[in-house]
Amino acid sequence: MKKLSKEVSSENQDSALPENAAPQASIGNWVILKNNQFIAFNKPAGIPVQADKTGDKSLLQLAEIYVKSKLFLVHRLDRPATGVVVFAKTKTMVGSLSDQFKERSVRKTYLAVVKDLPKEKEGTLRHFLQKNQKANRTAVSDDNEDGDLSEMTYRLLGSSDNYHLLEVHLHTGRHHQIRAQLAAIGCPIKGDVKYGARRGNRDRSIHLHAWKLGFEHPVSGEQVELTAALPEDPVWKAFEAAGHLQLIENQ
Repeated sequence: MKKLSKEVSSENQDSALPENAAPQASIGNWVILKNNQFIAFNKPAGIPVQADKTGDKSLLQLAEIYVKSKLFLVHRLDRPATGVVVFAKTKTMVGSLSDQFKERSVRKTYLAVVKDLPKEKEGTLRHFLQKNQKANRTAVSDDNEDGDLSEMTYRLLGSSDNYHLLEVHLHTGRHHQIRAQLAAIGCPIKGDVKYGARRGNRDRSIHLHAWKLGFEHPVSGEQVELTAALPEDPVWKAFEAAGHLQLIENQ
């Protein structure tokens, strides 16, 4: 697979932007890759991908100011999470990426830090999820009475004294899917008090990172793989320094 990417370093759950996310001038530091068809960013925690009821500047708005043209939203990432977000520049690209997401041919790799160790070191989770729009929360059920079938796989990459690092692959794309399904097996993501974490992170982020995103370029047909560097956070950096990410990179 030919990689057309480079690494860069980088929902607040309810309100203000983080300090390092306020000035639009800094958005250039978040760019992973840009060309005539799309632009990809390493989204910091605390910025909504698109405008929401808070009225805070969204990544889409900042990106359009940065490129000085209209961009198209093709996927989302929770506000308190970090990682790869792609915006299309052309209708050809938005159509192609939208189709690839619908066909589930886009390769999505997430990293999650949890406090509690899963009972199994790897597995496939299947639940029925139902979004509560008013509470901005997703309920998990084992039956399909009201929810949508949701599936993801996870694998334990490594552990520290206090936390465990999981590699996650989404096979469906539901609202808060990773957060809700990991919480359902007793492993809420670090900092995610909405889904049962015992305490939040100081910056109101959660330790969920959209690490890699792969898709087919609509014009060249090449396989594009985008990688977002981990946030400058002691927990993330400890796992990186311990070499746990090499389990994925060496595959």
